[in-house]
Amino acid sequence: MDLTDRQKKLLRAVIEKYIETAEPVGSETIEKEAGLGVSPATIRNEMVRLTALGYLKQPHTSAGRVPTSMGMKFFVDQLMEEKSLSLKDEVAIKEELQEENQPFDKLLKHTARVLADQTHSLALATNEDNDIYAAGMANILDMPEFYDIDITKTVLSLLDKVEMLSQILGQLSPEEQTKILFGEELGVQYLEPCGFVVTRYQMPNHRGVLAVIGPSRLNYPVVIPTMRYFSQILSNYIVI
Repeated sequence: MDLTDRQKKLLRAVIEKYIETAEPVGSETIEKEAGLGVSPATIRNEMVRLTALGYLKQPHTSAGRVPTSMGMKFFVDQLMEEKSLSLKDEVAIKEELQEENQPFDKLLKHTARVLADQTHSLALATNEDNDIYAAGMANILDMPEFYDIDITKTVLSLLDKVEMLSQILGQLSPEEQTKILFGEELGVQYLEPCGFVVTRYQMPNHRGVLAVIGPSRLNYPVVIPTMRYFSQILSNYIVI
């Protein structure tokens, strides 16, 4: 079933608010802040419809709604507007990664650290040998989703489970440049609230993937173009 324009605007408003706050979003909030020009009753009815269609869900302890992985995918594919990196950010990233003639493993460690700083998330850089370099572990501790020790422990333990992590990152098919994965789809306990953004890079002599791990409400309009820029820089890089 195709969504109406009003439903799309409402879904976008709910998801953007959820990305900002990490809290279930109620109809009152949408009425006050989204400027949809419809009554509170209409907003409530449309949120019920979006829930029935599988785009939103209602946590047991809240009257508000949060997006499902289906809703987030629809947002990323059809509703969100990517935010271009500022020239200042582009220059800063480029300068950070421009050290000449550094060994490949050092470059990947450095790339993971800069990507983690830029996205305020857990960042990974891998090579074709499945070596994995991680940075930004402390970043996820600031996010409400990771106040649950079981979730945090599961995510951080992935860094020691190279085979499992490689399977997750390997879901980026050869014809895809960037892919978003949601924990709900992975079948791993405690990963349900998590989101993964994976993108590939292809250097003259090396190839691999970059990844960002955070909550399912990652700020995709910023994270995706940021990762694309990192991929472009690496793909033009020559290392010893």
